[in-house]
Amino acid sequence: MKSTFFIINVIIVAILFTLGFKNSAIKHYDPSKDSLRYEGEIHLRNIRQLTFGGNNAEAYWSFDNRKLIFQSDWNKINPQGCDQIFIMNSNGTPVEGNNFYKLVSTGKGRTTCSYFLPDGRIIYSSTHAADEKCPESKMFSNGRYVWPIYKTYDIYIADSNGSNPKVLIGGNGYDAEATVSPDGKYIVFTSTRSGDLDLWRYEIATGKLVQITNELGYDGGAFFSRDSKYIVWRASRPKGEEAEHYKKLLTEGYVEPKELNIFISDIDGKNVRQVTNLPGANWAPFFHPDGKKILFSSNHHSLKEGGRRFDIFMINIDGTNLQQITNSKSFDAFPMFSFDGKKLVFCSNRNKDRKPSRETNVFVADWIEKPEEIDLNFKPIR
Repeated sequence: MKSTFFIINVIIVAILFTLGFKNSAIKHYDPSKDSLRYEGEIHLRNIRQLTFGGNNAEAYWSFDNRKLIFQSDWNKINPQGCDQIFIMNSNGTPVEGNNFYKLVSTGKGRTTCSYFLPDGRIIYSSTHAADEKCPESKMFSNGRYVWPIYKTYDIYIADSNGSNPKVLIGGNGYDAEATVSPDGKYIVFTSTRSGDLDLWRYEIATGKLVQITNELGYDGGAFFSRDSKYIVWRASRPKGEEAEHYKKLLTEGYVEPKELNIFISDIDGKNVRQVTNLPGANWAPFFHPDGKKILFSSNHHSLKEGGRRFDIFMINIDGTNLQQITNSKSFDAFPMFSFDGKKLVFCSNRNKDRKPSRETNVFVADWIEKPEEIDLNFKPIR
């Protein structure tokens, strides 16, 4: 009898402790101070802004969750004129001395698509070997919005402070958009070495290359699942006239990010599945830590208004249960979970004044997997 009472008491204490911890977490959250959060953003709390001008994008976590690597043309930290790679602390404290941002690329050419390796080293793509100046580019071709595909991009590897950069993956053509598997074995990247924009896998230990995609269209922006067994990416699959237009643009060094959808496969490119079937540009995907869902950016819901509004959405890997995550009515993209799954970094045009802005900055938020009443009923204070 005593043992039964003891067990019951333990259960009661555990329940009370759990409820107390839960209520304590809510008690320490003050919605009135969450000035960067918008109504409907039920999975985000304590949104914090980490950059404050220019265009800052593709911010990705270090494996210890303490740092972020990102590209920026913000003239306060980068007077060079086009994107360079920087590191900052994820909690917003100075990296060294009074400096909050540390340049880790060469400061020459144009750089993009940086990422950490598990050992702290970094990779990024750069054009500086071909020309130290910013390469020329255009935003429109025959009235269509385009992205440049510089054939002078090579993928570099460097020490954690940016020293000793050297070409890791190079050659004739575009090599960029590289990310690293959590187990540290592979890099996936986009290349034109096949004549098209395809995904390739690079084995870090051996340098072995494997082509992952081979269908006509832009395959890019790939990331690994947390268990390193799958990849997710954006892809276009143009047909007919659009296919001919795609091929012509590619010969000119451009791609039109107009019709993109999200795909997943095994890390060797087998068992390809299309996750989204939405109009517009669906891109910047990243696996949820549970491997069963994907976050991505999309403008499918704003096409009738011109398609300039991008929000982050979440969807099951089988294409069901589409949910809108952000609601700033501007631009929200490049979501990435911290490796402990507690935080989300993303880039946005939002600001505390809630005024229209073309500046893109880096933000970090607490991820709330199971929203509570305080999240479901959140109202911003203006």
